[in-house]
Amino acid sequence: GAWDMFRAYRDMREANYIGADKYFHARGNYDAARRGPGGAWAAKLISDARERWQSDTSGRGAEDTRADQEANEWGRSGKDPNHFRPAGLPSKY
Repeated sequence: GAWDMFRAYRDMREANYIGADKYFHARGNYDAARRGPGGAWAAKLISDARERWQSDTSGRGAEDTRADQEANEWGRSGKDPNHFRPAGLPSKY
């Protein structure tokens, strides 16, 4: 599960695509959770830690953290991460 989260983060950084953040959050959690309970546990642990750190240091605010966590939970619950996919994001991702 941790590898899935890292891969989604790496792809998000590589894509550098405006509006794709929530898609990559959902995709990382989705991929990790598909590995089973351990993957879902790792995804939640990593997502919660990242959001806690981000809310403390980035200044993006509670609304962004809430939206990120919504996308995280969406993916972990097995829902299609493409719900958050922005138009024009290269198919590579």
